[in-house]
Amino acid sequence: MRRFIEWLEGLNQKDTKVRAVLRRSLAFDPGAFVPAYPYVEPFVKDEGNSWRREMHYLVAGLWAAHWREERLGGLMTIGKACAVYQVASGSTSTERRFITLLDSDSDQLPHHLRQMVALLKEQPIDFDALLTGLLYWNDDRKCTQNGWAQDFYRNISDDMEIESISQEEKTA
Repeated sequence: MRRFIEWLEGLNQKDTKVRAVLRRSLAFDPGAFVPAYPYVEPFVKDEGNSWRREMHYLVAGLWAAHWREERLGGLMTIGKACAVYQVASGSTSTERRFITLLDSDSDQLPHHLRQMVALLKEQPIDFDALLTGLLYWNDDRKCTQNGWAQDFYRNISDDMEIESISQEEKTA
């Protein structure tokens, strides 16, 4: 999957219009915005699976909307990025939004994911990992949803433990 984001980065270096078109594609169902075809179809041209094709379009749009020049920091999975956002912001609604995202069916997923990525605008998201997870979204074992939930709660727990230890040290 790594090649897809590299493909988009390469296109972006040649023409900044790429990001504008892909961002605009988020207003449509994934794969339904014709001006985005020249940027995604060459990469998915041999793809017969409509879900895989749609997820490439969705991730391309999300990548374009989230793109920032010289972003610092290591890339994070969506679960970890949500946890970091919740801890940093103190927002109590992040977990609820995250659960709603995890519980999304195929039709709801693009909408909830667009909202979540917009919320995480300051977090460096690993779009390769996002695409890989989305390709397995409909798996009966819910491997993607379970993995994202583990990333979220393990990182929330780590921060909570560190915070709890710090509070205990202060009182001792």
